[in-house]
Amino acid sequence: MRQASGDASLLRRLNSAAILRILRGREVATLTELASAAGVSRPTAEGVVEDLLADGWVEEYAEDEHADRQRGRPARRFRFRASSAHVAGVYIDSANLQAMVCDLGGEVRAVRRQPLPADTPAPERLAALAELVRLVAADAEVAVADLAVVGVGTTGVVDGEGRVVKSIMLPGWTGLHLHAELSARIPVPVVVENDMRLAVMAEHWRGAACGCDDVVYLLTGDRIGMGLLIGGRAHRGAHAAAGEIGSQPNDNWSAFRYVADYAMAVEPGELRGSRQSAEFAISRARSGDEKARLAVRRFGRALAAGLITVVNPLDPEMVVIGGSLSAAGDLLVDPIQELLDEYCLYPPKVVASGLGGECITLGAVRLALDHAERLLFTMPD
Repeated sequence: MRQASGDASLLRRLNSAAILRILRGREVATLTELASAAGVSRPTAEGVVEDLLADGWVEEYAEDEHADRQRGRPARRFRFRASSAHVAGVYIDSANLQAMVCDLGGEVRAVRRQPLPADTPAPERLAALAELVRLVAADAEVAVADLAVVGVGTTGVVDGEGRVVKSIMLPGWTGLHLHAELSARIPVPVVVENDMRLAVMAEHWRGAACGCDDVVYLLTGDRIGMGLLIGGRAHRGAHAAAGEIGSQPNDNWSAFRYVADYAMAVEPGELRGSRQSAEFAISRARSGDEKARLAVRRFGRALAAGLITVVNPLDPEMVVIGGSLSAAGDLLVDPIQELLDEYCLYPPKVVASGLGGECITLGAVRLALDHAERLLFTMPD
């Protein structure tokens, strides 16, 4: 909420913040309903709403004119104006930058993606990110300085201050104080978080895990990663490293060997990475190759074997398979579900993410929206 003028009373500002929060959580409300919910008189609610209308935070809800004639003059109704402010979400991957601008209702206004070589030095990557935010804001017809918050997701262990404690994916990223560096380049509040936590936040907000408060998100693609949602909150852990897979004893995460062996047997002269091997096997499995289907099945069951060590102690409602290999759908989901059904006391439902390549960027938007709500609708102590 915009700061009131110096002569406005604290009570008036408190009432404004309270009524904005109420409208934020409802589709529409009358003055009487707002007054009751905020615990103020109707004249007080009316005065606050008039100010909010003038400031652009609230708009009057226009009902159907024919319905109005049928029942006489209705009570005025108001709703929160989602376009009153905007946030941006940014994802920093090893080969790309992606940025998205949304209004406070979460409606996407603009998206931009920029490829970057994996060996791009940190200063150049940071400069490219700041420029991408400027461009995507311009696409949404918003000045960067008018954004409420910019949320940023990155690979690596990210501490509570927005510092990248460790990263093996990006050069010059380990030890980088990402929050401070971006705050010096972007003239609005910046919040930084690990990409896997943002992915599970996005699934909880807009994806397969809507309505589920205990979720495991498994990233599959060029790497294996994990995000954990516990009690409706993304879990960070004591050292902000929750979900980091690292190396595993007994090769629990070397599931790719099944698809790699298959790809090498079919085309021994073609060198493929882990993701490319999996995509090759999945494509051939879809076309009816039984050996490819068996390789993908073994790949899925090997992933599930690693998941069991997380699923049994955490007891989640759902496991979401994300990343580029989630496009395999039931070819990958079914063998994972089968093994969890066999070995878990309470097997969670296994689903493939439908958010595609925008998942982590959407999570960065959700992070920005959460921070914006605290900034805009909460009175300072």
